Amino acid sequence: MTKLANKVALVTGGSRGIGAEIVRRLANDGADVAFTYASDKTKADELVAEIKKLGRNAIAFQANNADAEALTSVVDQTVSELGKLDILVNNAGIAIMGDIKEFSLEDFDKTLNINVRAIFVAIKAASKHLKSGGRIINIGSINADRIPFQGGGVYGMSKAAVQGLTRGLARDFGPLGITINNIQPGPVNTDMNPENGEFATYLKTFMSVGRYGKGEEIASMASYLASDEAAFINGSSIDVDGGFGN
Repeated sequence: MTKLANKVALVTGGSRGIGAEIVRRLANDGADVAFTYASDKTKADELVAEIKKLGRNAIAFQANNADAEALTSVVDQTVSELGKLDILVNNAGIAIMGDIKEFSLEDFDKTLNINVRAIFVAIKAASKHLKSGGRIINIGSINADRIPFQGGGVYGMSKAAVQGLTRGLARDFGPLGITINNIQPGPVNTDMNPENGEFATYLKTFMSVGRYGKGEEIASMASYLASDEAAFINGSSIDVDGGFGN
């Protein structure tokens, strides 16, 4: 409960799946946590109540991460209500798959707006508040490097862009004592990508551990990168993927 004591974190897309596990882990390690959610207020409120039972403060903001003004406002409100911002976790993302012949320009733009543009917007807004010791953690995907199935080209491109943005911004933030890193999960058991089913069975054949990951396993890496222990890691894309494609 002390590793992140007196820290304030903001997690985008934090009400379910990997994001919710990151919120829980940061709070368990001592941080007060704000998070965004898209539509399910009941689930967001339940998570806030869960975090408050730990003795930590928690705030849920409903926001469309594709809306730059709304996302910027969330960053500023986090600082206003919780006093500061030490940790930004860009977790919100979408995965639209499809044959390139059928892939619409609307879905292409939506993918870039949420998976890339929103990360840039949140980082830009947070840069006004983060101080030395601050942490930016992006949640990318192993599909930035390897896509062993058809229809994932646009999604993989968006996650490769997160790699490049992370590497480049490390040069900007490093001299300020702020680190930025990118976690690249492999298949993780969530409601959007369950560990059972035909597609999951196929993906498991590419994984050296032979199973899907757990949200808690991604959250543990996020907590480590948010801590003082990870102060010498900057600009890195870290695979947490069960040996996907190895």
